[in-house]
Amino acid sequence: MRSFEDDPRLADLLSADQQARLGQLIGALGGGRVSLEEQHQAGAEPLEFNLETIGWLQGELPAERLDAAARLVEFVLLFVAKYRLAANLHNDTTEASFAELQRQHAALQASEARYKALSEQLQERVEDQVKVIEQAQQQLYETARLRAVGQLAAGVAHEINNPIGFITSNLRVAGDYLDELAEKVPGGHSASLLLDDFRALLRESLSGTQRIARIVADLKTFSNIDQADFIPCDLNALLTTSCHLLQAESQQAIDVRLDLAPLPKLAGYPAKLSQAFFNVLDNAAKAIDAEGVIRVGSRLAEDVIEVIIEDNGTGIPPDVQERIFDPFFTTRAVGSGTGLGLSVARDIMRAHRGEILLDSQVGAGTRVTLRFTCPNTP
Repeated sequence: MRSFEDDPRLADLLSADQQARLGQLIGALGGGRVSLEEQHQAGAEPLEFNLETIGWLQGELPAERLDAAARLVEFVLLFVAKYRLAANLHNDTTEASFAELQRQHAALQASEARYKALSEQLQERVEDQVKVIEQAQQQLYETARLRAVGQLAAGVAHEINNPIGFITSNLRVAGDYLDELAEKVPGGHSASLLLDDFRALLRESLSGTQRIARIVADLKTFSNIDQADFIPCDLNALLTTSCHLLQAESQQAIDVRLDLAPLPKLAGYPAKLSQAFFNVLDNAAKAIDAEGVIRVGSRLAEDVIEVIIEDNGTGIPPDVQERIFDPFFTTRAVGSGTGLGLSVARDIMRAHRGEILLDSQVGAGTRVTLRFTCPNTP
């Protein structure tokens, strides 16, 4: 029963057991047998609810007592109906409240999901911006470094080339003078030894000046940062220059073995390509610690140029390999490295539509392959 406008049956208000129990109680009060019936029987009193007859009271009682008993049953049925109505209303209210709570909970969950998604999007945007800033800082750092090297190279070339030219020229003239002097000095074993030692000193000095001149030339090539456009680059020449600079910079002798195959020229930035080669070579040099060998090779496979730099040093552990190209990641002591070498090399390779591959085994060494696509291979 949901409202007073409903038309319930007797069975809707009282179950069969409840009807029998109520009949027994009224019969005990009236002194005779009484029963509640759904169908009309002779001598039965009607039971009305909401002006409708919903049942009959049949009993072995005088008419006055039977009528009073019928009114008492109607009174009981009224309160039973009110109880049922209140219980149903309470149930409906509870269900409505629960449904509203469920709706609000669902709305809260949806709102929480939206905010979570927005938070994740914001976090992604922040991480992207951080990466952009780090890349900009990295590029700025490397550009400033290269520019400083370029300025140093220009100054070195200006300040050293002329004196080196004078020294080289004077050493050659001194060699000529020595030949003339040898003709005029009286012969003798001591004089001959002295002249031979003097010639050896002149040859060593001349070789040293030539080496200085080559280093200055290599440094100028390496630091050519003012090149704005791609130009045809001789990768083998850039590799050779980078190896010379590595050996000149190192305080220990480094065994670098070159095996360079003929290559077509590749459009690119020579200074940046040299920087990429040097960074990989520098890592290899630190891995062997002057006790191993660095092998540098180049080859052309169909339309791909490969530059291979490998060492027989300590190798790189797998957990370090996962982060080896991350900016500012380094395993060296504080102050011994910026952690940008391989990261810069990777970015330079990407700028030249290439890739850098790493293969390393702990205790066996490391092999780095720089691959360039060469669509216009002759």
